[in-house]
Amino acid sequence: MKQCQTIPSRLQPHARQGLINPVQWLVGLMALPLLGFSITSFFFADEAEVGESILVQRVDRRDIDVTVIERGNLQSQTNRQIHCMVEDVQRDGINGTPILWIIPNGSDVKKGDLLIELESAPMREALDEQMLETEEARSTKIQAQANYDNQLVVNETQQAAAVLAVQLAELELKMFADKESGTHKLAVEEIKRSIEEINNQILEAQATLALRRDDRRGIESLFKLGYANRNEVRKSELSYLQAEGQYAVQLNKLQTTLATLKRTENYEREMESLRLNGKLETAKRSLQQVERNSQAKLAQVEAILKARTESLKKEEERLLRYTDQLAACKIYAPEDGMVAYAVSRTETIREGVPARYRQHLMSLPALDRMQVQTTVHESDLDQIKLGMKTRITVDAFPDKNYTGTVHSIAVLPEQNSWYGSATKVYATTVLIDDEVTQLKPGMTAVTEIMVDSIPEAMAVPLQSVIERDEQAWVVVKNGQQLAPAKVQTGAQNDSVVEITDGLEIGTEVVLNPRSIIDDLLDDELLNNDLLSD
Repeated sequence: MKQCQTIPSRLQPHARQGLINPVQWLVGLMALPLLGFSITSFFFADEAEVGESILVQRVDRRDIDVTVIERGNLQSQTNRQIHCMVEDVQRDGINGTPILWIIPNGSDVKKGDLLIELESAPMREALDEQMLETEEARSTKIQAQANYDNQLVVNETQQAAAVLAVQLAELELKMFADKESGTHKLAVEEIKRSIEEINNQILEAQATLALRRDDRRGIESLFKLGYANRNEVRKSELSYLQAEGQYAVQLNKLQTTLATLKRTENYEREMESLRLNGKLETAKRSLQQVERNSQAKLAQVEAILKARTESLKKEEERLLRYTDQLAACKIYAPEDGMVAYAVSRTETIREGVPARYRQHLMSLPALDRMQVQTTVHESDLDQIKLGMKTRITVDAFPDKNYTGTVHSIAVLPEQNSWYGSATKVYATTVLIDDEVTQLKPGMTAVTEIMVDSIPEAMAVPLQSVIERDEQAWVVVKNGQQLAPAKVQTGAQNDSVVEITDGLEIGTEVVLNPRSIIDDLLDDELLNNDLLSD
């Protein structure tokens, strides 16, 4: 849109009122040639003088990076969906299992973190009942199987294992109680050897402490005589303190080891003796129990093996199902990510609301691999290709840049674009190449797609080019005069535009031509009209 400009005083007509007398008319005829010369020089000079507010810049050559800049939102490259896998077993008229607890939306989680806890009481009750039924079926199946699988061999094996457990318990007790090479005696001797070593270390620490004391005194004497500096004195004091500390450590270590010896000789001996005797008695009772069980199994009657086997199979399937269902009442994060509740018009995800079987509850987008979901205007679509590199900045972290790659471009335009039905935009996905931190889904990001690079192009600032009637213009400075110039433009980015024709290197162009371009163009049009007349 052209800006409204005040007509210069030299273009405003001077009004005269009244009749022109013959003398005035004759003087006018005599002055006509001079007036024609003045008008010609006035209108054909379509240049304006340079004012103080005019900013100019010389045309030069530079590399132009052609980019397409679009805004979008961050998304995760991977999005693990979490579903409710608990069936409704309560049969209470409520379609689903109530949610007892759910992690807040937007929380960062690690693999194994608890996400959702569903009501498990009905499932636990059903599992307890099924466990009883399964054990009963297993018991009857074992009884029937005994007649076919040589129950005697099984009983002998169990009895042999129980006898071996008794023998090992007896041997372990005997090995502990041996006064010459028993485990207790060896432990006591080991502690005593440690005490001897500590005593040697104490003697060594004493000698080191005496040596460091002498060194310190010698350094202090040299310092008083001026042959040693303050740092040497401090080093000697530090060495002395370290030796003193080491000596104290060895003394403490000796006291601790002596206490350990006393505990081993007095208390641990009795505790270990009680444990081993109890273990032996338990093994003997286990042997008796094995013998009784074996006799009981042999005494049981034959059962209908096939029927009991199938019955046990069915019960075990139900038990496994209920076990899995109970475990599914607590949903844990399968991987690292951020919690994003599922969005639905008819269902709400919150505590107290029942969750249906296989209902989508939430997603876990991974936060270390992100992408930008943006749109590309239809006018730029032919420039964008898959695999093009991009520069990405996030509004939340404007000082950090990311590199990305164009991953996908939609075939069809967006249906509900906020640009309006007349403008078509196409959904485009740009992957961030490297792993990221601190970025969250939904953050606003600016994607600069690297379309092309033109080296050594004649370029001017973008604001210096004005388009009027589908023709590009610039205002050039010639000395102290300004004049409009037609130019042909090429590629451009957000700061500069390529000039393919109409200018030369070194020409000065106006950076703020909007306030004067219309007056200059009007002057040029008026000059052209006068020339044509």
